[in-house]
Amino acid sequence: MIYIGCHLSVTNGYEAMGCKMVEFGGDTFSWFTRNPRGGKSKDIVTEDAQALNRILSENKFGKLVAHASYTMNLCSANADTRISGRDMLKNDLKKMEFLPNQYYNFHPGSHTGQGADIGIKQIADGLNEVLWPEMRTTVLLETMAGKGSEIGRSFEEIRQIIDLVELKDKLGVCFDTCHIWDAGYDIVGDLDGVLDQFDRIIGLDRLKAVHFNDSKNERGSGKDRHEKLGQGMIGLEAMKRFAVHPVFEGLPFILETPNDNEGYVQEIATVKSWFY
Repeated sequence: MIYIGCHLSVTNGYEAMGCKMVEFGGDTFSWFTRNPRGGKSKDIVTEDAQALNRILSENKFGKLVAHASYTMNLCSANADTRISGRDMLKNDLKKMEFLPNQYYNFHPGSHTGQGADIGIKQIADGLNEVLWPEMRTTVLLETMAGKGSEIGRSFEEIRQIIDLVELKDKLGVCFDTCHIWDAGYDIVGDLDGVLDQFDRIIGLDRLKAVHFNDSKNERGSGKDRHEKLGQGMIGLEAMKRFAVHPVFEGLPFILETPNDNEGYVQEIATVKSWFY
């Protein structure tokens, strides 16, 4: 089995998200830790976080996968942007301690013309500055589609970041099906081969979560455009083969498909039907 849920709004607080996912029939979810485009964040209310923790325990949820703001870029050519990104990361991880032992996912960043090698070092430098030994959150590097100057378009780039981070036990990887497909990895025709490659380069022990999305694009497009399950170029049969693969046993799967609430309820039910 896997845990399945979708991305939710934190506008009404943590407890409200937990109740909403129970209503949806899911057992994990994701949310933005701050405004995804602007970077602002709400203060955390301790009682609200405690209420969510009770919901997670009572309903046997899997790990949650918080998502950093899109504006957080640890490897921008602009020094002020890098400093701002580190501040966002530091503050987000402090707040995550109110929801212990969950995941915090972020896009590694865009080097904005500096080159991947410089960008990779800057990402690792940012992580080394912010991570601390006692933290209870695992930080996930998301696999990317390769749009523009994105870093993380290959398993090799993800591995290079991990190699430069001191507290490696605090790091994992979030495997985005749309991104991987758009980056050129054939998860439709050669899923085992892709997973073998991931294991050889990064290690399957680093695989902690999945963003479960179909893609509007042909493989290798580098465009990153999500589609509803079964309505894209990956297709429902390949998505099902992916979900039931034993490598993903027990992992949280987060839907980021272009859906309304009813659509997410239907997709959650579809994925659950593959296991029960």
